[in-house]
Amino acid sequence: MSELTLLSENKVAGGWHRQFKHYSNTLNCEMRFAIYLPPKIELGHRAPVLYWLSGLTCTDENFMQKAGAFKRAAELGMIIVAPDTSPRGDGVPDDENQAYDFGLGAGFYVNATQSPWQQHYQMYDYIVKELPDLIEAEFAVTPQRAISGHSMGGHGALMIALRNPRRYSSVSAFSPICNPSDCPWGVKAFSGYLGDDKTNWLNYDSTHLIKQISHHDFIPALVDQGEQDQFLTAQLKPDALIQAAQLNNYPLVYRSHPGYDHSYYFISSFIDDHLAFHAEYFN
Repeated sequence: MSELTLLSENKVAGGWHRQFKHYSNTLNCEMRFAIYLPPKIELGHRAPVLYWLSGLTCTDENFMQKAGAFKRAAELGMIIVAPDTSPRGDGVPDDENQAYDFGLGAGFYVNATQSPWQQHYQMYDYIVKELPDLIEAEFAVTPQRAISGHSMGGHGALMIALRNPRRYSSVSAFSPICNPSDCPWGVKAFSGYLGDDKTNWLNYDSTHLIKQISHHDFIPALVDQGEQDQFLTAQLKPDALIQAAQLNNYPLVYRSHPGYDHSYYFISSFIDDHLAFHAEYFN
């Protein structure tokens, strides 16, 4: 188990926001994550964990600084963990043109199989295995986990939950990339990280996975989408996910919100609903 180094801490909503770094054996580089510990932790209690996966260009800081989640998380007694969106550091490859949608900041939560990405870009294993093992060894957590995210992170949350339904009590997403094997962002990322065999892409596509999951493994799922989202039609494609869920009678809760866009203004408007949603299934 790697050693944690505290980078910063801030008292907030009666609890603590802390930022750590550690060496990841999965990603072969130093990684950073942020954690919110509600007040009940200092009173000697344990708490369930919500893992938040962020979107393209983001780090561990975006959600923690912009979502406004701490007060409700404190009330609900919930830990929030926000990892980075990709490996980083010297020797970690990036897009040759430093594009925002591939390479650093754009790991897409997959295990890369193609050179030169496979040495570091193993984000699926990091989120599903290494990071939870570290959190559960170092902090006062219960065995309960939920997962959520935004955009690329919404894709990651849905995909990871559908592939590992018994690891999570619930899943939610804001503006997720629902059908990444059939949108420009996803095609670019999957081609680079996974190669040209599109059958391998389907392992990371929630629209495909939600059609395949057994009824015995259904877990509660909530998706919120802004109707003025500039990426709605070309990149996010929620209709594909909705139709796939209906084919499998999956009880997906999908909410469409007039006027809202892709930003953290949207997330901060409905984050309390998502925290309450996860708390219901923790309990």
